[in-house]
Amino acid sequence: MFIEIIQIVGLGLIATFLALIVKEQKPTFAFMLVVFVGCVIFLFLIDQVYEIVRMVERIALNANVNLIYVETILKIIGIAYIAEFGAQITKDAGQGAIASKIELGGKILILTMAIPILTVIIETVLGMIPGT
Repeated sequence: MFIEIIQIVGLGLIATFLALIVKEQKPTFAFMLVVFVGCVIFLFLIDQVYEIVRMVERIALNANVNLIYVETILKIIGIAYIAEFGAQITKDAGQGAIASKIELGGKILILTMAIPILTVIIETVLGMIPGT
């Protein structure tokens, strides 16, 4: 794990320095470099994300938790990360207004996916209250 973060930070720093140098002459290439390196870092982390998902699923199975809820929560987390990634790239391109719309879209999708879980929680709590 320590080596991976060193690689990620190293790649990020090298890309930053290159982008700063290239930005003077070709701002479009600098931006494309930044986007490319962001995607490479994201793809570099896919294996770790896969392992986290498998670990959470095993824990849920051992705890007899319905996998539909676990999958929904993992999707919500995925939406949050993807929306943040897209919004940051859009902000880097100088498009703050579009970035805020991406963030809004992510929040609405998260809320939409969370409603069934919230409903189950509320029903469970109401079922525990005597006299209801």
